[in-house]
Amino acid sequence: MVIASQHAESLYREWRQRVRSGLRKLQDSYVELYRSTELLRVYSPVLVPGLLQTEGYARALLSSNARFLGVPDDAAEAAAARLERSQIIHEPGHRFVMLIEEAVLYYQLGDAEAMAAQLGYLLTAGALPAVSFGIIPTSTRERVLWPQETFDVHDDTLVSVELISAEVNVTQPSEIALYIKAFEQLRSMAVYGAEARALIVKAIDALG
Repeated sequence: MVIASQHAESLYREWRQRVRSGLRKLQDSYVELYRSTELLRVYSPVLVPGLLQTEGYARALLSSNARFLGVPDDAAEAAAARLERSQIIHEPGHRFVMLIEEAVLYYQLGDAEAMAAQLGYLLTAGALPAVSFGIIPTSTRERVLWPQETFDVHDDTLVSVELISAEVNVTQPSEIALYIKAFEQLRSMAVYGAEARALIVKAIDALG
């Protein structure tokens, strides 16, 4: 029973427990996992994926998280750590397939300047050699799959799902296969390249 309980705790990790010593350490804790992943699939319906976040956007998000969880706000240090971790997208040996819903472009974090910088960076994201960046338009008709929870698939061995209260790590092969199936269906609805950039420019224009 003790072993089973320890295993369950490793799969379900409460955010408040993980950030007791600060948001900076939480960011650092992911570095080894990311470095050991060859193919990372990311689906995010509400936020710009962490590896594509700019400093201002990340700082606003992490500060908001700290307030919500009632923990010390070290968002500036945590944002710097997140940007440092993001350098992995320029390292050889990794591929990244990232999907967002178009609505992500309009959920403003930080001030207008920070949001404009974030959207501006996304204009170049799809041109990064190791990155495939797709946006699922809100105008998509007859969606083959409705918006899902935020999740990352590390190779074919681990799925990390973000909940309000915790991070859930899925290791059961049959469940991982279901998440990969969902990801592929979501990816089939996304637009890339010039079409994706047009959606980003539209969002930039909407900032006024």
